[in-house]
Amino acid sequence: MTLGLTALELARIQFAFTVSFHIIFPAISIGLASFLAVLEWRWLRTNNPIYQDLFKYWVKIFAVAFGMGVVSGVVMSYQFGTNWSEFSRFAGGVTGPLLTYEVLSAFFLEAGFLGIMLFGWGRVGKKAHFFATLMVAIGTCISMFWILSSNSWMQTPQGFTIENDIIVPQDWFAIVFNPSFPYRLAHMAIAAFMVAALLVAATAAWHLLKGRRDELVKKSFSMALWLILILAPLQVFVGDAHGLNTLEHQPAKLAAMEGHWETNYDEGMPLYLFGIPSMQEERTKYAIAIPNLGSLILTHSMNGSVKGLKDFAPEDRPNSTMVFWSFRIMVGLGMLMLLLAFTGVWLRKTGKLFESKWFHRFALLMGPSGFIALLAGWFTTEVGRQPWVVYGVMRTKDALSPVSAEQVGLTLIIFVVVYCIVFGIGIYYMLKLMLKGPEFIYSQQDEIGGVGHFKTPMRPLSAANEYLDDKDQGASP
Repeated sequence: MTLGLTALELARIQFAFTVSFHIIFPAISIGLASFLAVLEWRWLRTNNPIYQDLFKYWVKIFAVAFGMGVVSGVVMSYQFGTNWSEFSRFAGGVTGPLLTYEVLSAFFLEAGFLGIMLFGWGRVGKKAHFFATLMVAIGTCISMFWILSSNSWMQTPQGFTIENDIIVPQDWFAIVFNPSFPYRLAHMAIAAFMVAALLVAATAAWHLLKGRRDELVKKSFSMALWLILILAPLQVFVGDAHGLNTLEHQPAKLAAMEGHWETNYDEGMPLYLFGIPSMQEERTKYAIAIPNLGSLILTHSMNGSVKGLKDFAPEDRPNSTMVFWSFRIMVGLGMLMLLLAFTGVWLRKTGKLFESKWFHRFALLMGPSGFIALLAGWFTTEVGRQPWVVYGVMRTKDALSPVSAEQVGLTLIIFVVVYCIVFGIGIYYMLKLMLKGPEFIYSQQDEIGGVGHFKTPMRPLSAANEYLDDKDQGASP
């Protein structure tokens, strides 16, 4: 059952598995909530029913993603008590209140207005419904704020003292706005919006490839590409600033990301494009490098000195092999996103944006890239923090609960089975909704909206009430 792994290794795998499943759903929710707010705002400004139809379509996908995000998040949080109780005992004075603030502000805000957003269409006024949508969108961002504050504090802790072997908060402003927090919040927010934009673009690209050229599909494709054009270059600048912050506060992580072993005192640090860092041999094998470019990027000097992994004790080094490649996957996909954005601008100018099938295939293939880049970024961040759970303060091995490998292994198997079934069904349903595509609803009516005009179901599961197969509609096979 344990495959020779220790309780610590299994607990880390279990948390990595659950957080990887969880993070994709809040990313969809954060991005789509803001997209829905924009759609409804545009409808109120222009009275164009196309935006209303797109809202009605994407709110179904948002509802499914939001529900799965809530469920997976609750399950994940219980691990702090089951597998990581020593961490909770030691650092709970900081992480507990931060997560409580998230519940009291963001979660209550979302829960208070979510019902109006999903089921209030036609039951409340237009402006009241838009206000509810806006509050849900703001709530998702506030939730991200507190979660990132807690996680960033674990990366760059400050504002506390240690008394009686527990962390005691001293300065909450310093705790919340710790050194890495602004960079990580901006990086994550852009990543979440990119996830949604790429998802919308890929869905529209699928229907363009299937021959649809109606305004619903074209508007979705166009709006998503404009957002990608804004966000992709912005993410490059934010990522660069985040890297400089990591160099200052977590130099071992930065060295692992770059596969950099020897501190360069007399010459510039190269940038490795390819290589296989070996933790045993303490070198990066088969390296393909650009001389001095690493120093130029990290220190803005051709000969700037950057600490190598050998400057840190072996027990304080993160796994460079994993961090090196997860970082490059994230950056490589980011470059492809830039290519997608700028190619879209060129095709838009030539009038071929909605007719170029090769570009539609490219956009479709890029659909999952937001999720992959997001996960690669989180692996870089979390694996790069090791062997610390609170950087420089508490080691991960000291945060473990007194549990056996057999206990953790059993719960890991249960998690894998249940998650694959439950969330697999949810993901399948979302994909079926995307394949079905948006439909004309309000734009085919003589009158638009108004209180009592279009009534939505009151049951939560009816927020996504589409028939997905012909046989579900009573059609003959």
